[in-house]
Amino acid sequence: MAPRVALIDYGMGNLHSVAKALERAGARAELVADGGAWNGFSGLVLPGVGHFGDGIRQLHARGLAGPVRSWLGAGKLFLGICLGMQMLLERSEEAPGLDGLGVCAGSVRRFALSAGAPKVPQMGWNDVETKPGCPLFAGIPPHSRFYFVHSYYAAPDDGGVSAGTAEYGIRYCAALWRGNMYACQFHPEKSQATGLAVLRNFVALLPEGRQGV
Repeated sequence: MAPRVALIDYGMGNLHSVAKALERAGARAELVADGGAWNGFSGLVLPGVGHFGDGIRQLHARGLAGPVRSWLGAGKLFLGICLGMQMLLERSEEAPGLDGLGVCAGSVRRFALSAGAPKVPQMGWNDVETKPGCPLFAGIPPHSRFYFVHSYYAAPDDGGVSAGTAEYGIRYCAALWRGNMYACQFHPEKSQATGLAVLRNFVALLPEGRQGV
């Protein structure tokens, strides 16, 4: 049986396209809106598009912020995508005064045109320089291209948690990795074969995936 992955449904994000991509990668993806119903799942995925403040408010309103922190605190396998990556940090310039999930120290900042970014948002393909040894990028060439849509980027306090960087006016963090916590600013579900390879690597980290199921 395919490994079960819980896809957090908090009213935001392209849930169905992420679910289909995870299924193509070999997982059994299920939309779950109740943080108390995650037992029995091997992995948790937090997708997201849109405003940082809206995302955080929705997580709190639906009682999901605490369960996400608990899942990560227990060292269970997790993948954040786009806004789902940004919300892991402590704060964002997009929503001043509103706390993020705070599981990764740092902030989310807006691209500045003066820094050389040709336009904001960044929308399209970009090279990602990946960190050697990161399981999420196993077998993927270090300067592969992924699809991005974002005006803000994660700036973790500890550069050691960055699993990949991209260049857009400045060099910024495009992926996070700490223990079993993985996150990417790009959209793997929109990144064709390379994105599917990332999701297959994530599925391979699941207990059932390691058994070759």
